[in-house]
Amino acid sequence: MERLVVLITGCSSGIGLSLAVRLAADPRGAYKVYATMRNVAKKERLMECVKGSRKDTMDVLQMDVTDQQSILEARDMIKEKRVDILVCNAGVGLIGPLEVQSLEVMRQILEVNVLGTIRTIQAFLPGMKARRSGRVLVTGSVGGLQGEGLGLPFNEVYCASKFAVEGVCESLAILLQHFNIHVSLIECGPVNTNFLANLRRPEPDEETLTRVDPRTRALYDTYLQHCDEMFQDAAQEAEDIAEVFLEAIRSQSPALRYYTNSALLPLTTLKLAARDGSQYVKSMSQFVFSSHKAQEP
Repeated sequence: MERLVVLITGCSSGIGLSLAVRLAADPRGAYKVYATMRNVAKKERLMECVKGSRKDTMDVLQMDVTDQQSILEARDMIKEKRVDILVCNAGVGLIGPLEVQSLEVMRQILEVNVLGTIRTIQAFLPGMKARRSGRVLVTGSVGGLQGEGLGLPFNEVYCASKFAVEGVCESLAILLQHFNIHVSLIECGPVNTNFLANLRRPEPDEETLTRVDPRTRALYDTYLQHCDEMFQDAAQEAEDIAEVFLEAIRSQSPALRYYTNSALLPLTTLKLAARDGSQYVKSMSQFVFSSHKAQEP
């Protein structure tokens, strides 16, 4: 049986690592996994997790999704000269009042989350089209830190990047069905990974926040409390998210979207149902800010 060749971005931790381990440890040896990461010095944890697996089921490659040459070099190192399943997982987060975000930082977020995803797909799409087969799976987000198409306060740039990825994937899905290529978004809510720890954000006592009005600072502090509670109460493990990826990979007819957590679906439904958006704005504000009332300065 010919193994399916899978390339995954962002495998140094979290979802990418968990998915790479699950596929490499498949008892049938059905997958050859190319686990990529920007900094291969961080591969030790991944290698520790797969040390009991067959040695021929996974290779680690250096690949920076913000560097076109790095992507092409990684592509050229694939022994099978093809990728059957491409998983675009690499991403970074950014929260905080919009007024304090620098153009440089905002560009970096868009560079990784949007252009990094597009560059990666560009590199492997011609081969899939030529073979008239392939799957593209993309890590989405059920809104900033939380839904597909949900805006979140203090996540404007991150949500913008994820909304853009939604548009890219929807558009490609329509076209690529004519090439027998399936595109799937795995829409995640809060996940217990290094994502939150690595998140770019100003802390409440940072000097940069002194440039923001007191009311916004109070609301930001409330939002951070909301995030902490969401991750304590509703966060999923990366292994649970990997299971949803596996569902999409194994499906004979993959869907465009898979939701890993149904808790936020009512808000998504509300956004689509209320055409003028006013009810959604009120409901999301209540959801985020009602449990910890921000004091009016």
